[in-house]
Amino acid sequence: MQNSGMKHISTAFLRIVLVLVAIGTILGIVWFPLTEGRAVNLDLMSVYSDPFILYLYIASIPFFIGLYQAFKLLHFIDTHKAFSKSAVRTLKIMKISSLTLIGFIVLAMIYIRFFVHGEDPAGPTMLGIIATFLIAVIATAVTVFEKLLQNASDIKSENDLTV
Repeated sequence: MQNSGMKHISTAFLRIVLVLVAIGTILGIVWFPLTEGRAVNLDLMSVYSDPFILYLYIASIPFFIGLYQAFKLLHFIDTHKAFSKSAVRTLKIMKISSLTLIGFIVLAMIYIRFFVHGEDPAGPTMLGIIATFLIAVIATAVTVFEKLLQNASDIKSENDLTV
């Protein structure tokens, strides 16, 4: 029973971390446009209707989908359904979200590198490379966990059929 209590504390801690990441990201994407160099002399409507800022908001959708799926996975762990088909499906959605986010970042890096003139693209390009690498590591880990859970789920299904 003590182990179950520790598991709930661990998943509660991870939920808090996910909520803090979500809040920090929302604050960042709302605050960032106001600090960007082009926004100095613009009104709020012009700042938030900038195509690149709108792209940032659209590109953040897979990120928040992935966070929600991680939250769902923690719920499956708490309710002892970690080895279910639903948990595997959740991991698959997390993987797709990660890969989609990488695609958005790569497209933004290409745009900045080749179509934004007059600004040094090195900083945003490096940030994009780092973010892409980190998200690729997460996507790889999710893929490994997805395969492990799929195998465990298949074994559990076979055992349920034989009993």
